[in-house]
Amino acid sequence: MSSNTTIPTPNQATAKSPRKPVTVQDILLYIPNLIGYFRIITAIISFLCMKNHPVLTSIFYGISGFLDAFDGYAARKYNQGTRFGAVLDMVTDRCATSSLIVYIGVLYPHLDLASHYMHMYAMLSAGSTSHKNVDETQSKLLSLYYTNRNVLFVVCLVNELFYMAIYLHHYGYFWMGTVMCIISAPIWLFKQVANVIQLKNASLILARMDAEEHSKRD
Repeated sequence: MSSNTTIPTPNQATAKSPRKPVTVQDILLYIPNLIGYFRIITAIISFLCMKNHPVLTSIFYGISGFLDAFDGYAARKYNQGTRFGAVLDMVTDRCATSSLIVYIGVLYPHLDLASHYMHMYAMLSAGSTSHKNVDETQSKLLSLYYTNRNVLFVVCLVNELFYMAIYLHHYGYFWMGTVMCIISAPIWLFKQVANVIQLKNASLILARMDAEEHSKRD
């Protein structure tokens, strides 16, 4: 053996190389964010087909909605949860649903848009790491809705089915339109009740924070 050969010590052999810093490009290419981009593409395709192709619209809109469950799963599995991904997911959900509602021309309360944003802002302002961290002291219904992933997935899925069913009913589809609308209506109503409670709780959280701030100021 050459005298110049250095035998690494155990500590040197097991030492890990410095961790490579995460770049903006890395964040943009995270798996859940790639799923989010694909959701946007399929949602846009569904909108382009919406006027004359209800079947294609249902397929692509359904794909976009169904993938909503997988971006969160990927974020947890690969530890790739990001603020960008959370906002991308929320904006895609709200834009897709509201665009469908606007197209079918039916007047619905816009509580889902307003209450969700207000709830998220209130929770983050109060120091919570996520708008989904709702305990039973705030609302048992919202706690069940946000902390039980199965409940959250089913309610969101059926809520989207309700809007799609109204759309398909317009084109004369009986089973996937009229019947599905009737079946999904109770879950849709449940979500609207949750939206009202969400809006109320968020308003109280923000008002309580304002009261504390103004009390200290005075």
